[in-house]
Amino acid sequence: MQLLNPLAEAYAERYSTGHEPLTEEVAATTESSHSQAHMMSSRLQGKFLEIFSILQSPSKILEIGTFTGFSALCLVKGLKEGGKLHTIELREEDAGTARQYFARSKYAEKIILHTGNALMIIPQLNEKWDLVFIDADKTGYVDYYNLVLPDLRSGGVILADNVLYHGEVLEEPLKGKNAKAISRFNEYVKNDDRVEHVLLPIRDGLMLIRKK
Repeated sequence: MQLLNPLAEAYAERYSTGHEPLTEEVAATTESSHSQAHMMSSRLQGKFLEIFSILQSPSKILEIGTFTGFSALCLVKGLKEGGKLHTIELREEDAGTARQYFARSKYAEKIILHTGNALMIIPQLNEKWDLVFIDADKTGYVDYYNLVLPDLRSGGVILADNVLYHGEVLEEPLKGKNAKAISRFNEYVKNDDRVEHVLLPIRDGLMLIRKK
């Protein structure tokens, strides 16, 4: 289901600041050559991530789901001096692609890429997070959320992508494991008094969750 009128999305993108050449290259190459290019954040969402990170000025960012590196290159621009972005990708091939782009970035020393299962990697990082971006397997969202929230600083933010899941969460009855998993995640966050949150209808839905 197309939730946002394509003309409105194109208009919004036209009147938003563009991306620097390397970030644009990642987006364009992924769109033209990756069989699952729809998994990448849109340019519009990427610019939102970039500006949000700049406004928050985090010291430690965690990204769960690197894909080809586009969103990490957006988020990293807001890091404070000496800050680090840890990003985790399950698939070796996509991690390899992202690693090549990161190596070419002026932010290369700020990005630490991990390959493997995020549920196993995150506890080993032993960090306190200012900003977390969840964009991985949808059935794992509640587990990722519960794993990172205790290590999120008070006032820190979790951004969870795909929380409208192609409009499938609007259907009754819910069909498919991913739609059911996202619906369960949305309900879980809604009932969690440790946080305050807003669901933004950007692209496929973005949940902004602030720890009290």
